[in-house]
Amino acid sequence: MLTKLHNKFLCYGIIKTIYSFAIKFDISGSMNRLFIVLDASASLERLVHNFIGKGTVLGWTLLKAVALFIIGRFLIGLLNKLIRKVLTKRDIDPSVKTFFGSLVNIVLTILLIISVVGVLGIQTTSFAALIASAGVTVGVALSGNLSNFAGGIIILLFKPFRVGDYIETSNYGGTVKEIQIFHTILATSDNRVIYVPNGSLSSGVVTNYNVMSTRRVEWIFGVEYGEDYEKVKKVLTGLVAEDSRILAEPLPLIALKQLDASSVNIMLRGWVKRSDYWSVYFDMNRKVYETFNKKGIGFPFPQLTVHAAPQVAPPGLPEGEEL
Repeated sequence: MLTKLHNKFLCYGIIKTIYSFAIKFDISGSMNRLFIVLDASASLERLVHNFIGKGTVLGWTLLKAVALFIIGRFLIGLLNKLIRKVLTKRDIDPSVKTFFGSLVNIVLTILLIISVVGVLGIQTTSFAALIASAGVTVGVALSGNLSNFAGGIIILLFKPFRVGDYIETSNYGGTVKEIQIFHTILATSDNRVIYVPNGSLSSGVVTNYNVMSTRRVEWIFGVEYGEDYEKVKKVLTGLVAEDSRILAEPLPLIALKQLDASSVNIMLRGWVKRSDYWSVYFDMNRKVYETFNKKGIGFPFPQLTVHAAPQVAPPGLPEGEEL
């Protein structure tokens, strides 16, 4: 390096000597232009060296930032797996496990972004101040998500439902698969996945079908007018007694519910275990249809009775003549 500088100064001294000599012999104009070209060349060389130096530093900085981001994402993934294993071994509620796992992932990702910004040379304090100053604006824009976050905490604290419960809201119904920070994931019976905001779940009406161990099943069977009610009741009592899944306590109820326009509606209520609800409901429909047909109990169908009014001859028409 010193040798190069020495050579440059030596050349510069030679050029100055030649320039002085050129003045004496009146060739200063040509030599002045030569000196300007050489000076510009030296400036360009310094600019290139400076650009290469800064480009090298910038490239190295970007490489470190990318490496930090990749390694950080890898470590976050490992940490998430470790947390899930620990929560599973400790038999933590699945609702808390999914919510806490989602929260940890978001927090660690934010910390990783701040670290990458610091490696890039941006002051993290200034970056944090920028985030804080933008927090109010972002908070207003994301007010719905903030309410969903609060709703998720309320769900975890008061536990109106858990992972694995079948719930219904005003518009949706399904089995709870995950309770995340902002949404609860439901899987419907026809294998659809629905993301319901936690805010609406925490402040709205939710029906949980998994809280109680038993459920009441209700059927309405219509029979024709003129059928013997006691006969129908006896047949239904026998069908209930044959099905061991229908609990003896509370007692099943059979009652004449309604005299409808075209049918006599008889109500049957029974209590079953929660897991037997739908199987008992569909099996009883089939048994009633088969048994009523065998016993000669008729099922009604919509009908309308029309009475024809007698024709009256208008005044002045001879008797015996038709209209």
